Amino acid sequence: MRPAVFIGFLCCSIAGALAQTLPKSEDVAAIKSQCGCHEVDFQYAETFASDKNYTFKDRYTAKGIEWVFVDEEAGSPDRPTKLIIQHLLVIGDTIVVKHWREDWIYQNTSLLKFNQNASWKREKLAPAKVKGQWTQKVFEVDDSPRYEGSATWIHADGRMYWESTADSPLPRREYTKRSDYNVLRRTNHHEIRPDGYVHEQDNHKIIRSESGDQLLASEKGLNSYKRIDEKKCQAAKAWWSQSRAYWADVRALWNELLAARDTVSIKGQVKGQVLSRELDELSWTAQQSPYNSSATRQRIRQTIEKYLK
Repeated sequence: MRPAVFIGFLCCSIAGALAQTLPKSEDVAAIKSQCGCHEVDFQYAETFASDKNYTFKDRYTAKGIEWVFVDEEAGSPDRPTKLIIQHLLVIGDTIVVKHWREDWIYQNTSLLKFNQNASWKREKLAPAKVKGQWTQKVFEVDDSPRYEGSATWIHADGRMYWESTADSPLPRREYTKRSDYNVLRRTNHHEIRPDGYVHEQDNHKIIRSESGDQLLASEKGLNSYKRIDEKKCQAAKAWWSQSRAYWADVRALWNELLAARDTVSIKGQVKGQVLSRELDELSWTAQQSPYNSSATRQRIRQTIEKYLK
């Protein structure tokens, strides 16, 4: 092979390898387009039940203001392969509540799949199966696991969307009120709009047992995020500047504990306490200046490990 031809072939090979390891810039732009200060409208309605005697539950609606932002990136500065996105609720312009978190990871081959009864099992995927895909890992308000799904971002006909199906625990709007099902199989559809984005859901409420899965009811969900003036989220920005160091430590310790396990089971209560409340209470102590990360991490680890079976 002539030198010039060989060099050309080598350059093409390197370019091809890089194309496989780096995500599309359009994908990164779509994920980041979910960020901003939003007015959020949550709507859920049960639509189908196989049992004609089933009593459909009342529709659920709620509104709020939510700040959605990238808290951490990893990989190439132009085309990161991991983005950590945090959600904070703003109530009455001054009260801030830490909401859910989502990690977006490119070509991820390890999924923590929900089973039932606050338990998850790790599933390994072949690299070929997730080529070009993004995993969305969703976490509770205390940064414990919730659900994970992998799919490709679609950019076609002027639309940008991502859709995946994953099993999850009961939603927070129902898990303290219902015990007639134990798995929510959710098809999540995230679509970018000019003024924000929508998170559309087609959910199946499932009774899972040793004999298999039985459908109790189906549900339609539509969460609309409409971008508004950033000043509406100023309280959330101020709160996060004070709280970030603590919650970054919580996140880091969860990552360590989850990485070491192929199965995860979390206790709902320990001596009448719940994990989210204990971590919230610890956060107030930890926010005293100056913040002692080393000492606080020990207390965070001890707290989380109490709830791991």
